Amino acid sequence: MDDDVLVEEDEALKNFLPNGFGKQETKANTSLQIERSKRARQENPVLENDHSNGRHEEHMSPKASNGENDEDEDRDDDDDNDDDDDKEQDSDDDDEYPVSHELVLKTHERPITSMTLDPSGSRLITGSTDCTVKFHDFASMTPTTLRAFKSVDPTATKTSASSETHPVHHVEFNPISPSAVLVISAIPQAKLLSRDGEPIAESIKGDMYLRDMHNTKGHISEITTGSWHPKDRDLCVTAGTDSTLRIWDCSVRMFQKDVIVHKSRAAGSAGRTRMTAVAWGVSPQGNSSNLVAAALDGSLVMWNDSGPYTRPSAEIRDAHQRDTWTGGLDISSDGRTVVTRDGDDTIKLWDTRKFKTPISTVSHPSTTSQYPTTGIRFSPTSTSIITGSSDGSLHILNPATLKPDLITSVTPNSPLISLLWHPKLNQILTGSANAETHVLYNPSLSTRGAATVMSRAPKRRHIDDDPSLTTDLSQGISADAIIAPNGNLSSLRNKNSNNNDSSKPLTGLTASGRSRDPRRPHIPLTTPFAKSQPDEKHVKERIPLSSMRDEDPREALLKYAEKAEKEPMFTGAWRKTQPKTIYAE
Repeated sequence: MDDDVLVEEDEALKNFLPNGFGKQETKANTSLQIERSKRARQENPVLENDHSNGRHEEHMSPKASNGENDEDEDRDDDDDNDDDDDKEQDSDDDDEYPVSHELVLKTHERPITSMTLDPSGSRLITGSTDCTVKFHDFASMTPTTLRAFKSVDPTATKTSASSETHPVHHVEFNPISPSAVLVISAIPQAKLLSRDGEPIAESIKGDMYLRDMHNTKGHISEITTGSWHPKDRDLCVTAGTDSTLRIWDCSVRMFQKDVIVHKSRAAGSAGRTRMTAVAWGVSPQGNSSNLVAAALDGSLVMWNDSGPYTRPSAEIRDAHQRDTWTGGLDISSDGRTVVTRDGDDTIKLWDTRKFKTPISTVSHPSTTSQYPTTGIRFSPTSTSIITGSSDGSLHILNPATLKPDLITSVTPNSPLISLLWHPKLNQILTGSANAETHVLYNPSLSTRGAATVMSRAPKRRHIDDDPSLTTDLSQGISADAIIAPNGNLSSLRNKNSNNNDSSKPLTGLTASGRSRDPRRPHIPLTTPFAKSQPDEKHVKERIPLSSMRDEDPREALLKYAEKAEKEPMFTGAWRKTQPKTIYAE
């Protein structure tokens, strides 16, 4: 009887061979994926210094006596107890605010100035200073495919590479009818896009030669921001640098309904200033709405939507310091309070019923000098206020005292510009100066959105996902580009690989030959058929008398003087009657 042969199991071969036949189902380890998205716990700097000092003292005396060792053990026990208390306190903060986990989107190339989510929380739209608007859909994302499904340049007028583009200041979904998106760029015209990025309507540009702004049909200079009416789905308002607020009726392709002219009383302003921020919220009574706007002259103005808009219902002339940009402005959900963040490094809380002096004022470093759209927002229940800082930290403030309840670092050393706290998802979204969008959430408090994305199975990487081998269809190919079959593909591949280098987003050219830096003008390519000067050989051979351009005109005429005297061609009829030439001696 032969002995049984024992074969050692090969683990690598076992993993390589399939476990069964047919289509295999991919199961995701949801708990592991969510655990990977958990943010690192940030310790209190004071406690951290205390612990480091304790550790330093312990390393300084390795040959201590038994009594000293007992004392060190007691100190270690106290430190462990402090650590446990800190962990419990951090866990309490995580349970109160959705900041324990995060999802990072890197779809832009420059600072993110604005973002918006539809009321259902399924579609995210972001605007940036790279002159593009990105459309994201949480339903189609997986942990390995975090990208935008569409990129739109709202100011592009043609597909040529030399078209003019402008930074995006503000994007906002219609809160009542999310099929329309208000897009504000650095031009005098606002645009309405569909939720899929298709243009719907565009406002009219006003006549810049009219002095009275009431007679213009649109903004005559750059628009800074805008907002939707909280109750009427067809009305929106835009604020411009021409010292006006304009209310548009979007039911008839953005027809201008009303013009609100803010007359500045600052010395030397000639009655005009720049409107920097605007918010449209419900009134405390609930039967109407209030329109609040901030200006560059430091004033804060409020109108009631019942009209007329000839005179504001309340005005604070010196709400903030003059010539400082008020980028953050928001109204609470009950319409009773207004919060502003200005370039004078202050945050102020105002009462709409007593619109004269601020309720609370705190000092907070501002970044509006570099990023004018730096915002501040109320939470959905108005029990908290969120804003960013210059060091990339998220500050959750108490509305009663404006003191921080929680400070957590999101993008270190990169200022937070745009913020959003969605009421249905219960997730906080931040856009920073390093072109990153962070979605902060808590699996136990948040629903859908980023939590759903992290619970899906990762998608296997396809060859089309390699940016060095594919062309970005969102950028498109310009109409004047020449594609040569069997050309030098290696140089094109090198260009594409350089273009998609995230470490240098502003260098190189796109596939259409356009500079990735929007500040750099487009330089046309020089080809044999498109030169500024014609070919010299072609001119000499094809154009008669072209060599005369290099001769002296006087010498060229005197060369025919003798021939013209002997054989006059044009004066032959007057040869006999012509007077004799007499020169002065």
